[in-house]
Amino acid sequence: MQYKARFADLKPALISLGTSFGASLCCVLPMTIVLLGVGSGGFMMVTMQYRFILYPLGLLGLGMSYWLFFLRKRACDAQVCQMQGKRWNVAALIFSTVLMSVVTYVDFFLVSL
Repeated sequence: MQYKARFADLKPALISLGTSFGASLCCVLPMTIVLLGVGSGGFMMVTMQYRFILYPLGLLGLGMSYWLFFLRKRACDAQVCQMQGKRWNVAALIFSTVLMSVVTYVDFFLVSL
């Protein structure tokens, strides 16, 4: 019988994805919209005003997601149980880390040019 992962099992994945997408709202999303020709530079300037709020929140959320994942993994190892939703959590953490790396690159290297 296949076990479906509960919300509590996927909490690290959901937090990491949510915070990394939130952090990308200030830098990557506006730049993508402008490069696609859908938005304008004014839209980019308005959203990038909030990068000092969104970027630290993204890093904090990503760190909290890793902490929750390893806390849950340690509890499962101690109880000798199989962690449910482990693949989804690992995939979401990797994707979120890559997205935050792109945000960091855009924010600190491309924006300062």
